[in-house]
Amino acid sequence: MIFTDDTFDMIYDKLQTTLESEEEVSFVVLDPDCHHGLYAGTPVQVGKYTYLYRSLRAWMELAEILGCRMCTPKTVDEKHIRLTYRKLRTTESFHTAAQHHLEEKYGATSPFFALRKMEEPAFYHYYKQALALAKLPMRKRILDLGINRGDEFEVIRNSIDINKYKTMELVGIDHSASVIEYAQGRFEEENVRLLTADINHLSSLGLGRFDLLISIGTLQSPGIAFKPLLMELVQQYLRDDSAVILGFPNSRWIDGEMCYGAKAAHYSFSEMGVVLEDILFAKRYLQQKKYRVMVTGKQYLFLTAVKIG
Repeated sequence: MIFTDDTFDMIYDKLQTTLESEEEVSFVVLDPDCHHGLYAGTPVQVGKYTYLYRSLRAWMELAEILGCRMCTPKTVDEKHIRLTYRKLRTTESFHTAAQHHLEEKYGATSPFFALRKMEEPAFYHYYKQALALAKLPMRKRILDLGINRGDEFEVIRNSIDINKYKTMELVGIDHSASVIEYAQGRFEEENVRLLTADINHLSSLGLGRFDLLISIGTLQSPGIAFKPLLMELVQQYLRDDSAVILGFPNSRWIDGEMCYGAKAAHYSFSEMGVVLEDILFAKRYLQQKKYRVMVTGKQYLFLTAVKIG
């Protein structure tokens, strides 16, 4: 199969139809490295044939849309490459894995624990950006709800001068005792405190107030009432000059891939209504509380709020 001047709708239909009955599909296209600065669909003449240019990024995005991973491109000749799309194994996902006990749903023996979000560029970059927007170096007490492996604290430790880091107090909370035990092995510093607790019942912990709150995905978990909990956190656990970083998942983890688009209940496709509703509520509420609010990210959407004045 070779695509030359085929329009995108022709390519999409052909590949989608093939993948209905096959586990993978291979095809030959114009090598994008032979041309730079062209937009998708620009005609390119190669010998007696006309091609419509598409970047490697475009072919990778199409693979994701079709529920595939794109294998490493192979050179055919100096002008052409062969691409292969291979279907993702949808059963290989923590979203569909057998459920653990509630406290250990995201524990050290769960499929979720295998995820390394900070190794995904689209997660790491926007989390680092959120820390910068939240003015990390000026923060003294940091609370992370849903700390899991401790990856968010690891980035903080590596982002600032070690002496400055040691003057901070970092408190991480998770429902899973096994991940807290794991994280304690990573953070032996006296300024880090890790607790096993239900974030629906924080009042019993005597935490005090913080000047940076971080929660990535946890506040959208089943069993948590997002809106009242967010209001409680702002009113009872944040200082007057505080900042907030909230991460909202807009992706699913399937067969080793972080795939764009969260799956909502009762939909067979990505539907962002719930995510956007929560983000808009948080933005409006925090603005009412005199925070400057910014929303960034892709596969995870990061809401960063900084108190004005």
